Amino acid sequence: MKKTLCFSILLLLLSTLLAACNSGGEQSANADGKVEIDFFHRWPNEPRKSFYDEKIKEYMEQNPDVHINVDYVLNDAYKEKVRVLVSSDELPDIFTAWSDSFAENLVSSERIMPLNDVIQEDEEWSSKIIDSQFGGFTFDDTTYGIPFTVDGKAFFYNKAVFEENNIEIPTTYDELIAALDKLQAAGFEQPLVEGLTNTWAISHYLGTIFERVVDPAVLEKDYNSETAEFTDPGYVQGLEMFNELTSYMGEVSTAIDHEAARNMFAAGEVPILYMQFAEIKMVEEAGDVEFGFFDFPEVEGGKGDPTALTGAPEGWMVSKNAPEETIDFLKFLTSEETAADFTKTDGQLNAIEGAVTEENVNPASLEAYELITNASSTAPWFDNAVNINVADVFMRGGQSLATGQTTPEDILKEAQQEAENQK
Repeated sequence: MKKTLCFSILLLLLSTLLAACNSGGEQSANADGKVEIDFFHRWPNEPRKSFYDEKIKEYMEQNPDVHINVDYVLNDAYKEKVRVLVSSDELPDIFTAWSDSFAENLVSSERIMPLNDVIQEDEEWSSKIIDSQFGGFTFDDTTYGIPFTVDGKAFFYNKAVFEENNIEIPTTYDELIAALDKLQAAGFEQPLVEGLTNTWAISHYLGTIFERVVDPAVLEKDYNSETAEFTDPGYVQGLEMFNELTSYMGEVSTAIDHEAARNMFAAGEVPILYMQFAEIKMVEEAGDVEFGFFDFPEVEGGKGDPTALTGAPEGWMVSKNAPEETIDFLKFLTSEETAADFTKTDGQLNAIEGAVTEENVNPASLEAYELITNASSTAPWFDNAVNINVADVFMRGGQSLATGQTTPEDILKEAQQEAENQK
């Protein structure tokens, strides 16, 4: 009898403990009686690591009943870890997420908190978030993420080199090739570089080129895993264009990463580099080159959008089982004050109205911000727009294309097979 009673009491205690740990949105307290929030981001490097460490400290001082547990890993490892965590139902309470297909894949797990009610119930907070940036986190009219950073991609160019060689800003792809030829004739053996060891950098090129040459209706079909075919000849044309551009990069580009390429541009060693606006501050800190930027130019005869700006927001997503205090922390992370401090510290532009001003960014960043917010349309990063396995075929294929080990036709054939495998 005593054994039975003790066993029953033990089961009751265990069930109570489990209920406290897995309360599905209710408070989960630690030994000190504080609500714990697990926070996961992808910035173990500076200055963002220290920025978020300080913001976590600030929040906990303002909310002594809450304790924030923080974890972080870098880009590619982050993507993989998030996928593992969502498949095992061990997602952190709040975490950073890319938009579009990356976010959609997480949403399909049914473990992400819908945020429509949160947005509608606090319009004083949500109205400050740039409305156009919600699209990449909204699926079937339900929003699952709060955009925070905004970005775009453009060719950065060395103004002095262009002026010295009487080179005009290219407005068409043919004019870009003519400019590269002129720069080579002026003594720049590699007038354009890229860190082709980073496959994401290849995806940014390919995604933009496809946006220029392939009919938008075809892209919409192919970027949907259920209808993807990748049979349009525009993809071969796009891969041929990328191959042509790599011919100006030299062998160095197949051996370096994007950071090394950026440093070469900042040092004045190469006159053109395709970069994100988020890198403006990094370029300025690495060298003293006076630079400007221009969008990937129009492709004559292309069926795509000639002015779409490649770029997408990044934001915060919340686990469906997160304690309710997580929403307050989310609002703190996306407040105008936090956003302004973030941009001043990091240089990355953000999606919060009033948080990017002449006081916290330089003229180049402010110009980039206006380009992003005023763009007629934005094209998401290719590796976030399509199924990741299909994107991987194009990215690995781009590396092999640059070294002469494959052909555009072979890459497209493999992509078609992978698209079929995903149905």
